[in-house]
Amino acid sequence: MYARSTTLTADPTRMDDGIADVRDNVMPAVLDMEGCTGLSMLCDPPSGRCIVTTAWDSEEAMAATRDRVGHLRDRAAERFGATAPQVQEWEIAAMHRLHPAGDDACARVTWSRCEPGRVADVLDAFRTAMVPRMDDVPGFCSLSLMVDRQTGMSSLTSVYTDRAAMNGSSELVRRMREDFITQMGMELVDMAEYDVVLHHLRVPELV
Repeated sequence: MYARSTTLTADPTRMDDGIADVRDNVMPAVLDMEGCTGLSMLCDPPSGRCIVTTAWDSEEAMAATRDRVGHLRDRAAERFGATAPQVQEWEIAAMHRLHPAGDDACARVTWSRCEPGRVADVLDAFRTAMVPRMDDVPGFCSLSLMVDRQTGMSSLTSVYTDRAAMNGSSELVRRMREDFITQMGMELVDMAEYDVVLHHLRVPELV
């Protein structure tokens, strides 16, 4: 399974128009493309930062849609009042759902990097050491881990029932994250928190 993520910074006053365009126009068009297995959207209204992720059942299906999705992306960026969206293509390395995400769901996204030659070891350790522990975190709903094996970059999205649950778990998860990153010799690149605006991924369990 593969994914394409588009990160943009919207004009906060045009956030609602942009979200409506993704929901009403982009999502139906993308879901109708061969090989698409869903779309999710995360937004941070105060900063205007948004991430739209589409999932694909093969690398070939994702590649075949680049031009068509690019046109949709350009129009959506215009609706958001955003310029120069950043696009990244990933392999979906892990997907785990404990509970479905509701209307109040929030997400913490963590970007990290390891040596490209160590990606396989990091993924094995993540699946065996981190995924089971997340099930015990209060308010945890699901996680998805995406990787770029060539650069060693990864993006981990953890979804919680609501903002209170995410905030309440922050210290516990911070310790887990720091222990794992230190143990695996990784670099923490960035971290941000978002509202889950759209959650229509049909990616199967991958752990």
